Amino acid sequence: MPQTHDVVIVGGGHNGLTAAAYLARAGLDVLLLERDDHLGGAAVSAQAFEGVEARLSRYSYLVSLLPQRIIDDLGLDIRLVRRRFSSYTPDPRDPSRGLLVDTEAGPEASVAAFARVGAEADATAWDAFYHDTARVAEALFPTLTEPLPTRDDAKALVADDRVWNAFVERPLGETIDRCFGDDLVRGVVATDGLIGTFAELDDPSLEANRCFLYHVIGGGTGDWDVPVGGMGAVTAELARAAREAGAVLVTEAEVVAVEATVGGASASPAGALVRWRSDGVEHEASAPTMLANVAPAVLDRLIAAGADARRERATSSAGVAPRHGFPADDVPVPIPAVVRERLRHLATPEGAQVKVNLLLTRLPRLRDASVRPEQAFAGTFHINELETQLDAAYRTAARGAIPDPLPCEIYCHTLSDPSILSPELVASGAHTLTVFGLHVPDRLVERFGNDELRARLEEAVLASLDRVLAEPIRDVIMTDASGRPCIEVKTTHDLEEALAMPGGNIFHGPLSWPWAEPGAALDTPAARWGVATAHPSVLLCGSGAVRGGAVSGIGGHNAAMAVLESRG
Repeated sequence: MPQTHDVVIVGGGHNGLTAAAYLARAGLDVLLLERDDHLGGAAVSAQAFEGVEARLSRYSYLVSLLPQRIIDDLGLDIRLVRRRFSSYTPDPRDPSRGLLVDTEAGPEASVAAFARVGAEADATAWDAFYHDTARVAEALFPTLTEPLPTRDDAKALVADDRVWNAFVERPLGETIDRCFGDDLVRGVVATDGLIGTFAELDDPSLEANRCFLYHVIGGGTGDWDVPVGGMGAVTAELARAAREAGAVLVTEAEVVAVEATVGGASASPAGALVRWRSDGVEHEASAPTMLANVAPAVLDRLIAAGADARRERATSSAGVAPRHGFPADDVPVPIPAVVRERLRHLATPEGAQVKVNLLLTRLPRLRDASVRPEQAFAGTFHINELETQLDAAYRTAARGAIPDPLPCEIYCHTLSDPSILSPELVASGAHTLTVFGLHVPDRLVERFGNDELRARLEEAVLASLDRVLAEPIRDVIMTDASGRPCIEVKTTHDLEEALAMPGGNIFHGPLSWPWAEPGAALDTPAARWGVATAHPSVLLCGSGAVRGGAVSGIGGHNAAMAVLESRG
């Protein structure tokens, strides 16, 4: 007989842990299953380099969308450091100069910073533009932990048709080009619409707009903060809160199938049966509700596996062998494995980035002598991200090649929080760099093969850096205990293998607007909270939920609220 619980959660990433903590604190019997040997999913810290005492945020690395409400509700001891320097962008047209955006600079200093790259006229436009995004952030961020507003509700909260139209109705590229005149400034602004998203800025699907919105509304300010202790410190606190509340968290438990029942007068009660393997032994657990902290595409596969198991039981009990073709009326047609795999491939989301972790003996020198490396790397360091370069990179990748130069975003965790390094490394002047390369779609894996693509992307990232540095980046990369350079490259395929993110998509699929569109059914708690699936007993609690994506806990919070509302 299967174990019975009030809720079973599949996936032990930060959202699953958030949901487990809320539900267990409400007195529910919660079982969480995680396939890996540790909790945290993409929000983990790891010693990436042999014999080097540095715990890097291996995948996700900054925090913006985690609401203070969740931190307070769960009593989390999480410290976030606000960065003084928003960004530094060496000018690819002349790397001896660059744009340093200092949040503490006065108006005159700000104008002078833009003037250094020939964009003095854009200084005022910059302030006006981000005043508009702040208005959107203040209006919409509080709604992310409430039942879904309608589109009309969200528009009324923004209360400015000009601002709404600029960010929601018109392509992002059109808005940026209307506001700014300089290619470099346009590119710096545009990157928030492209992180992890393979899209053109002027695409009428508005994919870039949705990505941009989530990047500028976090905390009601749009600031991206450094988690003290690394990302692993965030999920460690969530796991602590869940365990102390009474949730059972099981690692090395690979879920292989989910059977969802609808319920009704002639059927068993609505619920879910979850089957998983641990140490070679199969286990089962049932619950009225299952929360899926996995990508929707992964959930579909688990549901399909559960349907196969149910079909096999039905045919066996009827004395009919499973067969292809036209079975008896009560036995569904099985889908051949080759067809299912093709459908899975077509339905797989596509990520579009490469993540590179570096450990340096010291920060590299810049070609721009007016800016110290400690300033340049303290915020987001943009390289080769003119708007025209971003457009060219998209077109290059769309035809199956690696962009050259590769647009990248970089940040240095250790300038804000050296605690992730041993005291000896701190004393030596060592630093980490996290590099996020844009416009590297998962389709490139099929063309090059993952090992070759990983090697090519490593070279592309380092070459992109070298274009703006006064010395080769390899000259300051530390070596590990075996003498290997401390470079860790994660392709989209690596993310899929390690984290079960289909196509390496860091958002688990296309991002949605944070509201309900006209005509959307909001007749159940799951629908009202944006966590519904086609199966009433199965709810999304991860990045694939409406308002999912990034390290926020919002998907987990909203799924937990839907469960509690449904239980009265």
